[in-house]
Amino acid sequence: MEMEDETCVQSFKIICFVWKMEEIKKIERLLVELDERVETAADRTYFQRETLRVADFIWKSILFAALLAIGTGTAFGLFKHDRKLLYPGWFPYDIHSSNLRFWLSFAYQAAGHSLAILQNLTNDSYPPMTFCLVAGHVRLLSMRLSRMGYERKSTRGRMVRELVENIEDHRKLMKIVEHLRSTMHLPQLGQFISSGINISITLVNILFFAENNFAMTYYGVYFVAMLVELFPSCYYGTLVSMELDRLTDSIFSSNWVGMERGYCRTLLIFMQLTLAKVEIRAGGMIGISLNAFFATIRMAYSFFTVAISLRK
Repeated sequence: MEMEDETCVQSFKIICFVWKMEEIKKIERLLVELDERVETAADRTYFQRETLRVADFIWKSILFAALLAIGTGTAFGLFKHDRKLLYPGWFPYDIHSSNLRFWLSFAYQAAGHSLAILQNLTNDSYPPMTFCLVAGHVRLLSMRLSRMGYERKSTRGRMVRELVENIEDHRKLMKIVEHLRSTMHLPQLGQFISSGINISITLVNILFFAENNFAMTYYGVYFVAMLVELFPSCYYGTLVSMELDRLTDSIFSSNWVGMERGYCRTLLIFMQLTLAKVEIRAGGMIGISLNAFFATIRMAYSFFTVAISLRK
């Protein structure tokens, strides 16, 4: 049941992302432009170590969880005490009439199960990796802002140019946030609801319906996979908001003392713009943050307790 629900949600997410493909492409173009602003050795080191490496780790973690789910799911079907397919299904023949027909049907379902999980990698990895890259670029902008005016070769003309470039970078980041709000609000809302339901169902299966060690392993892996699917997006959604909140302090930390009134007025207006609270919400209601992650866990526990009480 939980896999069928997850498949429906993943299909819904695919439709949403295809629908918003133009905005996703705009986000990609803006990120490429921000990548070109990583110029100094310190910025490149930070970007490689704290952003690109972490994004790669997120991708590999989700891939590992997917491959583990494929392996344990297939083993769960192979080692059932009675000979059954992975999922209930209709075939135009009696699958139990011969060993060949049964194993061909089983292989067909196992291949479809594996391809569905691998296809879902795009849906599961895109939000956390995008949030990770955005958080990294916000931190780099903060570093550039706090350095303004402290370099030895900084002249007033150069400081004005740096301020204009950093304001433009901030505008691009706000444009990315705007596109993320549009592209993420429906898929992530479905993800939160689906994860809460599936986590509770998985817990019920582990406690009451697991037939053997392979079943326990499969449901355990599925439980961890649901957390791996949900946690990075919430964590980096929180990090994006936190990094944007720090921009005001970074602007104030720049060397603005002694600059002319026009520069200071522009700096003050820029600081006022960065004071606005920035949050990306799923469905326009639930902030994509760690609070949402723990709320989903609480919702899963509530479903779990209801299922336990109904079983009694």
